[in-house]
Amino acid sequence: MKFSGDDQADASQVDDRRGEGGFRFPGGSLGVGAGGLGVVGTLVFLAFQLLGGNVTTTGDPAGIQPSNSISTGPSGGRTNGALGGSCQGASSSLDQAKFISCVETNVQAFWKSRLAGYAPAKLVLFTDATSSGCGMASAATGPFYCPEDGEVYLDLGFFNELHSRFGAKGGDFAEAYVVAHEYGHHVQDVLGLEKKYRAAAERTPSRAGALSVRLELQADCYAGVWGHSAYDSGKVASAEVADALDAAGAVGDDRIQREMTGRVRPETFTHGTSADRQRWFRTGMSSGDPDRCDTFGGAP
Repeated sequence: MKFSGDDQADASQVDDRRGEGGFRFPGGSLGVGAGGLGVVGTLVFLAFQLLGGNVTTTGDPAGIQPSNSISTGPSGGRTNGALGGSCQGASSSLDQAKFISCVETNVQAFWKSRLAGYAPAKLVLFTDATSSGCGMASAATGPFYCPEDGEVYLDLGFFNELHSRFGAKGGDFAEAYVVAHEYGHHVQDVLGLEKKYRAAAERTPSRAGALSVRLELQADCYAGVWGHSAYDSGKVASAEVADALDAAGAVGDDRIQREMTGRVRPETFTHGTSADRQRWFRTGMSSGDPDRCDTFGGAP
């Protein structure tokens, strides 16, 4: 991605909690996700399903919350001034945190210009684990949006997992897709779609998984809508679009299940297949129209 001298990162929208020494569970972290990307969190979810464990969720059935949450205490709401200022030359390889801050600012500026009543959602950067309005935020669940406090949670180490463990090629726009997907969930919250989804899932628990898939695919489409704007403004090159599509495919339920268990169980899907995730991201990317992101009105 290429940011210009006019692009400025708003550090006031980033709560930098990295290095706070969050609790680490033996053998890895376990926490809560609500409206997450579905990578590491999906693996943990599948492990609970296959092992017959109990999983309780907050907001999104794809999220995982241990029955006994561990709190790290209230957040300090700290802002790292180094994450603000000019975005010119910012890239993930040079300064990942600054780059993500630039992406967050750009994504939110786009939705504020397109969506009446859009209120910014803070981005919380953390290491290992931290507290959230949805329970314990953990690196093990991957990035997620919490509708309870209206914030996006991200451990930057997730991007290494996406590349090394799930085979995504990586790159600036691939990481930007992840951020834009989570803010797609915030857009759903602003529009009232998240509450409708939650109410429908509570009325008919048997449909919770299918509804979750539609919600996640819509967030992918919204990520593509922002991507369309970034491409039109010259921030994204054609070759980078393939990197984002590759990342979307890497987090498909079918691909993760096949790699983890050797078989695919569509009845347990919470985020959609690799092909569906790529298709809906491509729909938003090619159209630039959020009205084309009606994943609830069409066929599965």
